[in-house]
Amino acid sequence: MSLADTIFINNCKDILTNGVWDRDQPVRPRWQDGTPAHTVKKFGIVNRYDLSREFPILTIRRTYLKSAVDELLWIWQKKSSNVRDLGSRIWDQWADDSGSIGKAYGYQLGVKHQYKEGLFDQVDRVLHDLKHTPTSRRIMTNLYVHQDLHEMALYPCAYSMTFNVSGRTLNAILNQRSQDMLVANSWNVCQYAVLVHLMAQVSGLEAGELVHVIADAHIYDRHVPIVEEIIARTPYDAPTLAINPAVTDFYAFTPADVTLSNYRYHPLDAVIPVAE
Repeated sequence: MSLADTIFINNCKDILTNGVWDRDQPVRPRWQDGTPAHTVKKFGIVNRYDLSREFPILTIRRTYLKSAVDELLWIWQKKSSNVRDLGSRIWDQWADDSGSIGKAYGYQLGVKHQYKEGLFDQVDRVLHDLKHTPTSRRIMTNLYVHQDLHEMALYPCAYSMTFNVSGRTLNAILNQRSQDMLVANSWNVCQYAVLVHLMAQVSGLEAGELVHVIADAHIYDRHVPIVEEIIARTPYDAPTLAINPAVTDFYAFTPADVTLSNYRYHPLDAVIPVAE
């Protein structure tokens, strides 16, 4: 049984059983028909995934790993905030006529900052420190830049990664201010688990733990029946992740370099509405 399934099922059961509804509050998100999109939530969920043991992808529903990795590389490798550089169309609704989502996500990772050692953007600084100062407790990134929020089409949800090396093991903490559990949980967990594997490989390290901290973990009202259906399923065993061992440069990775074997999953026929 996949550990990711167990964690997700337990999270959703806890939210549905013990969570707090916002039906008595005015909310920003709307469904496409204009109806307010209310949620039931839990505050401060912390999940731990041991990447040395298994890859944390759900089997009780499918996660499209290639598309998730494509988006990850769009942000972290291309450092782009233009949807025309992305293979999927998942960001189109937030883009302007030029394809831009503003000073968000990849834009922030690509801005260069002055350090004692020279000019680095956030990704290059992480790569530099992992190779040259792995004992540092300052290896982190931040996308939540207050001075630029007004120029972002969407405030970043997964906004910070903290990397920490213990011996030859690379661990990381993903901080997320808000998470739509049905739509985004497995997607984000898979993305940042892959990122830890990629960073570890090019730094001569082994992937260890991914700790996922979610401030506001919620389920939308129209998602409740779908979530209840999914978490009633029996999980399969986790698949095996493989990263192309020939790649030693982070900027050389492509989605094709990340593969899964023996990925069994339950199909999901329901159309999942997305609140905006």
